[in-house]
Amino acid sequence: MSEIRRRRGAAARLSGRRAEVLAALWLMAKGYRILGFRLQTPQGEIDLLVSRGRVLAAVEVKTRTSLEAALEAVSLSQRQRLRRAVSAFAARRKTLAQADIRLDLMALAPGRFPRHIPGAWTEDGEPP
Repeated sequence: MSEIRRRRGAAARLSGRRAEVLAALWLMAKGYRILGFRLQTPQGEIDLLVSRGRVLAAVEVKTRTSLEAALEAVSLSQRQRLRRAVSAFAARRKTLAQADIRLDLMALAPGRFPRHIPGAWTEDGEPP
């Protein structure tokens, strides 16, 4: 692997971590409780796992130039994997077993406020 490629990868990871921290702070300000940050599950990674009231949400964090680009950046298979991951997580915890599960998107764009889209994708994986 070339040095340039290594540096680009490191910069992308750092940018992603910063976006996740910003998203977590934004969601906490909106009253969400952060349950997991870059949570590794057998089904894959959940960027942020949050709760508020009866809602348990897997939040996918994307930095793109537009909301549409952020929504499109999460493939159907990724949405299905996220839904399986959050469902399995909830099933293993007595206090979350009855939670309403949701997939949210946190879209960040340069020079704009973060945009939180609760329930960004429906049960069948499509935008509402």
